[in-house]
Amino acid sequence: MSPSRPSPTVVAVRPDSEVLTSQRLPYFVGISGATAGSGGLSMHLVVIPPGGMSTPHLHRGHETAIYVLAGRVETRYGPGLRDSVISSAGDFLFIPPDVPHQAINLSNDEPARALVARNDPAEQDKVVPYDPAEADPAEAP
Repeated sequence: MSPSRPSPTVVAVRPDSEVLTSQRLPYFVGISGATAGSGGLSMHLVVIPPGGMSTPHLHRGHETAIYVLAGRVETRYGPGLRDSVISSAGDFLFIPPDVPHQAINLSNDEPARALVARNDPAEQDKVVPYDPAEADPAEAP
């Protein structure tokens, strides 16, 4: 899906079903080029099931901003996913373009929920799988 011209009017979107993404997490797509005619961003709700995690991936050329609504999420990131940050309800997280990462719900009982925004109206088009085992050993700390 290629970026479209921005919508000339205000668009309200209420997602009525979840979409399983290439990151292997259920998303409720809110704003995107397809749903609202956005030309430069997407925003959606992600739900990480209890004990669930995304597949390791990166977003080619696009920034990601996350606001955690509920739960505790460990985000492993960087070469080999060797770095880690834990976010909980009320925390914001920024992931620069092309940084490999993986989100992990730290609860085995409750889903984690977060709002995710990217500067890409077709955000799934540039999701690239990442194999931490193939990380460059020269980049190790």
